[in-house]
Amino acid sequence: MEATYDLFTIKTHCMNFLNYAYLGIDKTSRKAFVVDPSWDVSQMIRILDSHEATVTAVLLTHSHFDHTNMVKKLELLYRPTVYISKTEADYYKYRCNRLRTVEDMDLIRIGDSRITCLVTPGHTQGSVCYWGQDHLFSGDTVFIEGCGLCDSSGGSAEDMFHSIHRLIRLIPPSTRVYPGHSFGDLPGKEMSYLYKNNLYFQIDDINHFVKFRNRKNNARLLDFK
Repeated sequence: MEATYDLFTIKTHCMNFLNYAYLGIDKTSRKAFVVDPSWDVSQMIRILDSHEATVTAVLLTHSHFDHTNMVKKLELLYRPTVYISKTEADYYKYRCNRLRTVEDMDLIRIGDSRITCLVTPGHTQGSVCYWGQDHLFSGDTVFIEGCGLCDSSGGSAEDMFHSIHRLIRLIPPSTRVYPGHSFGDLPGKEMSYLYKNNLYFQIDDINHFVKFRNRKNNARLLDFK
């Protein structure tokens, strides 16, 4: 099936944080969606202008500031609808001017493109992965090399275990994964690569998973590449 949108990877940083945002431009309507806009939107604006496109949807995987800090600027520039899970908005009191909350398996339409919302708690109470065609935008739920921390407010290693195993069951092996950060591997690896190289995908026992994810000697927490 031919892709209905063109995808662009946006790499931004501030101090110790390096984030990945993603821009999809629907080929027919020139309507665009942005996943987790952070730190700098100038690259995004240049791409939008060169493709004569406009942002109509902002997709937030969760409410942490390093994934949401450019929402207000995009609202001022393009007046998009901003999507986040209802659980996330309610639990963390996340608000913005053009907010619309989603539930698990809701469908977002951008022109001819369709994005499925998968609520995947673990890193936060209401984290979402967005599944569009052959792409999974996973925020801080799943990285190529691991998974997000589960020890902040609303986080749960037990929930993360169930979310990862749901993704394993649901997402085809050829789907490419686009996380919010990189710890060495570039975004865009196939799910089949994660099966073999992401340790958290290989732990089948929930007690083992929780103990390992919550271990106290985690290193390189902010060593984003």
